[in-house]
Amino acid sequence: MTTTDKNRLRIAIQKSGRLSDESQSLFKRCGMKINLADRRLLAHVANMPIDLMLVRSSDIPGLVMDGVCDLGIVGDNTLEEHALERELTNENSDYDKIMSLKFGACRLSIALPEETEYQGIQSLDGMRLATTYPRLLTRFGNDNNIKFEFCKLNGSVEVAPRVGLADGICDLVSTGTTLEANGLKEVEVIYQSKAALIQGSQPLSAEKQKTLNTLIPRIEGVLKAKESKYIMMHAPKDKLNEVVALMPGSETPTVLPLAERDDRVAIHMVSTETFFWETMEELKELGCNSILVMPIEKMMG
Repeated sequence: MTTTDKNRLRIAIQKSGRLSDESQSLFKRCGMKINLADRRLLAHVANMPIDLMLVRSSDIPGLVMDGVCDLGIVGDNTLEEHALERELTNENSDYDKIMSLKFGACRLSIALPEETEYQGIQSLDGMRLATTYPRLLTRFGNDNNIKFEFCKLNGSVEVAPRVGLADGICDLVSTGTTLEANGLKEVEVIYQSKAALIQGSQPLSAEKQKTLNTLIPRIEGVLKAKESKYIMMHAPKDKLNEVVALMPGSETPTVLPLAERDDRVAIHMVSTETFFWETMEELKELGCNSILVMPIEKMMG
């Protein structure tokens, strides 16, 4: 490996799937020009000293913890399961969670056949559950003083009860349609998960730290822009306080005079909360017009 390679920040992301698409979109919105090629493990960023390692989600925590990659984007569920597994085998499980990202939301839930009568958590005691997450499930059981038997599966977990492998399952749920299609009902949520940006515990070189210090504000700006809107309108000058009060989460508005109008002003502001049709209708009732709500691509400061 050359000196130049050693100074390139290496980030592990999912090779394929929803987290892969979202991660690549995030980096592109941060201004990274990614050179992707089919079946390549490493993707080169042309305009920044960064390389992306495209791997399975389950490999990302270990790659970061072992120092193979400097950073990783991984679901909290995979990260926590891997850390618990490493603690049991006395392997290094140290990492720093830099930030929670705004995508990849899901939940780890226990689901039972629809015909099973569920009478609360204690009725799960002694059940055999199929899961890809035995450590998280064990922790949930210990916290609630119940024990499970496990049938560990790495795919098609939802079919286990139907073929007699298990009484129920513990698996990731996003919309619940897969459970319904397989005759299952969600009875307990044991863990909430989103994608996270993590860093290994090993110190970075000065060059890599400089790159990271550039990247983090860009990511924060993209995430903030994603949940923000830029709002413009014309409003009655004497209703300015009432207009601003309708938009909590907004920064201090910019108020500009309108040509040949002393009674009205133009208002420009950024709002970080959801801007509903009902809010626009209330603004109109206050006498506002020309109300524009626009997405924001990037924000900083």
